Formats: sequence, C-alpha cells, structure tokens
Amino acid sequence: MNKINYWSMLEEEAREIRRKSADWKYIESLPARLKFALKYYIETGDLYVASRIAGLTIEEFNELRKKAGVPNVA
Repeated sequence: MNKINYWSMLEEEAREIRRKSADWKYIESLPARLKFALKYYIETGDLYVASRIAGLTIEEFNELRKKAGVPNVA
C-alpha cells in the first residue's frame, strides 16, 4: 500500500467514525447554517472551515460539535 492510499484509508475511517457517532436528530434540528457546518466537519474533519461556515469561533464550534456527539477524530 502506498502512502496516498494509506492516508486516504485513514481519512475514510475517521469520516466513518464521525458519521456513526453523530447525533443526527440533533443536527437536523439546527438552523441551516449550523447544520451545514456540522455536516461539512463530519465529511472533512476541518474544524477551522466548519467554524467559519457556522459563523462561530473555533471554540464555539467545538462546543457545538460536542453537543452533536461528533468526535474529534484526526
């Protein structure tokens, strides 16, 4: 397995953990902007961009992520 495949596999595993752990009922109840930001984070793991999408500081978004049951998997 080459390095690119290895890192792609790790990224997919992290994405799957975030998807399975998320409280989807809570996420779907949020306003569109926050919902989209959390979904973006779940798919990419990019806390910085997700916080900007949500219009929150990284710390505020991190609290939202925790409430939504989404682990910080890198």
